[in-house]
Amino acid sequence: MTTMQNPFAAMMPPSPMAFFPTYEGMMERMAAMPQVMETMQNVKVGSSPRSVVYAEDKLRVLHYESVVEKKYTTPLVLSFALVNRPYILDLLPHKSVVQQFLKAGFDVYLIDWGVPTHNDRHLTIEHYVTRYMRNVLSAVADLTNVDEVSLLGYCMGGTLSAMYASLFPDTLKNLILMAAPIDWSDDESLLIRWTDPKYYDVDAIIDAYGNAPPHILQGAFGMLKPAANYFEKYIGFYERMTSQKFVEEFAAMETWGNDNIPVAGETFRQFVKDCFQKNLLSQGKMRLGRHKIDLKNITCPILNLMASNDHLVTCGQSAMFNDLVGSTDRKAITFKTGHIGLSVSSRAHKELWPQVCAWLGERSDEL
Repeated sequence: MTTMQNPFAAMMPPSPMAFFPTYEGMMERMAAMPQVMETMQNVKVGSSPRSVVYAEDKLRVLHYESVVEKKYTTPLVLSFALVNRPYILDLLPHKSVVQQFLKAGFDVYLIDWGVPTHNDRHLTIEHYVTRYMRNVLSAVADLTNVDEVSLLGYCMGGTLSAMYASLFPDTLKNLILMAAPIDWSDDESLLIRWTDPKYYDVDAIIDAYGNAPPHILQGAFGMLKPAANYFEKYIGFYERMTSQKFVEEFAAMETWGNDNIPVAGETFRQFVKDCFQKNLLSQGKMRLGRHKIDLKNITCPILNLMASNDHLVTCGQSAMFNDLVGSTDRKAITFKTGHIGLSVSSRAHKELWPQVCAWLGERSDEL
């Protein structure tokens, strides 16, 4: 019976044989396996030349070398989240936010927060913002002989950057936020729902482990899109594994995605309680020790980058930021990609980052 004769045929699941490769396709992939294994084992991530120019406790500040002549005296400091390694901003030479800024003539620095040990479990958000971040930006300003620096914060690093900017506005020339959560009232966010205090006892986790364990964090992120993360990407890998470029990019992302680190216990406890569960930051009620965070204190130019397909930090969590600051020069760009796609997608590097570099260049001091 044909499909036209059987109206239910189109609704039937595909034959199991549809999931098996053709003989020719299987042999082609088997022949590619030695090269695939070599690429997976030897992929180099975060490889842009750099040197350590400041260190404190576990933290290091990386200064990147440029092959083009610098155009701007205003340095740029990049700050990523505490959950993952920061080399996502310099993943591969052709997928590097760092390289985008270097090629545009900027003097680029990156904060590597390091890996907290059990002895660091008592570090709070106050330590990271009013001590570490303040010391880093002061060190970079001294190294470059300027009074103000530009700061780009990505994901949780953007939240910390916004807190810093509200407390020390006179030290910043420009502020760029990148998929940064500011408002935790968005019902579309699964993470916000999962961390509801009715179901999520952050005290029990931190009291038991000391620090927030990386396997718990990675598991939660993976389950936000389980089909894509645990099934679809491997089908896609099989389909494209004969492409050397694809395998290199896949290996780089797998390396970074599995290179998770713990978060200092008291920082994680406070971030979950005060941000996810109480949403204090957007309400102007967030405190870091004796410091009260008031986003209206931020008066420097603002660029707020959001990803329309972001399942980790929805646009609803970031968009409000521009209305909460005191800046008169503020801009928002929503780009069609995902949370990590902002930093690694080919389209973002072709279309988004030239815009960002142009925006920053217009607001930076030239040589």
